[in-house]
Amino acid sequence: MGAGNSIDYNRLMALNQKVKNSSASNAERDELMSLLYRNNSITKKQYDDYIAGRNIDEILKTSLVIAGIVLLGYLLSKLVSK
Repeated sequence: MGAGNSIDYNRLMALNQKVKNSSASNAERDELMSLLYRNNSITKKQYDDYIAGRNIDEILKTSLVIAGIVLLGYLLSKLVSK
């Protein structure tokens, strides 16, 4: 899952919270999906379906879970490396 990719975890966390709280703009939701796609956390099909407007609610719900897992992995790696 994107081991070689650089991701802004602070931005991911902020976007994840905004989408989760239903306060994200369309641009912020798009940014979250783009971040997850560039990190190889979601598939091209999921990203393409989101962009095309198919299954948006389902894809966003799944993406929130995925973003949470990515953030958890990041935090755990920080704890282990100390």
